[in-house]
Amino acid sequence: MSDWERSSTARVTPPARPRKLAKVPFVELADGRLQGVVSSGSDIGRVYVSSVAAGTYAFACSTNNNRPCGGARGSFCNHIGALVTEAVLQYGAERVLRYLRIDLPAPDADGPALLSAMRSTRPQADGAKAAASVFSRFLRHLAYLEHAPVTTPLPEMHFFPPTRAAA
Repeated sequence: MSDWERSSTARVTPPARPRKLAKVPFVELADGRLQGVVSSGSDIGRVYVSSVAAGTYAFACSTNNNRPCGGARGSFCNHIGALVTEAVLQYGAERVLRYLRIDLPAPDADGPALLSAMRSTRPQADGAKAAASVFSRFLRHLAYLEHAPVTTPLPEMHFFPPTRAAA
């Protein structure tokens, strides 16, 4: 186990490339899955919680109120496609390939190439086991946007390392 894994701080890695947050406001590689929140294309008040399991590519996609996605019947829906594409922008193709255990050369990898490689293994749906925890983390991230900028510590963020003020 490396030093950063034993510490109480989390590594923050900058995005591989800038991305627009309107379609996929939240994406993470966690709990053995690529998972995140994807905005609905038809209803501004609806979001989908989508995930793909590493190695098996079992997938799930449901609305924020646990209704199954109509497009995820036996194959990846457009929400999962958007999630994969944004993950490549956020983390870089090499990291996403390694995390999901996809055998594809990194220089050739983009969202559609990753989806094609995963589809060739005939992924299975796994239900919405993780949807509640993913959506809960997304809402917690949104709550930080409502905080006024202050220099005093926020107790719930005590695990982040302190930053030095610019001189």
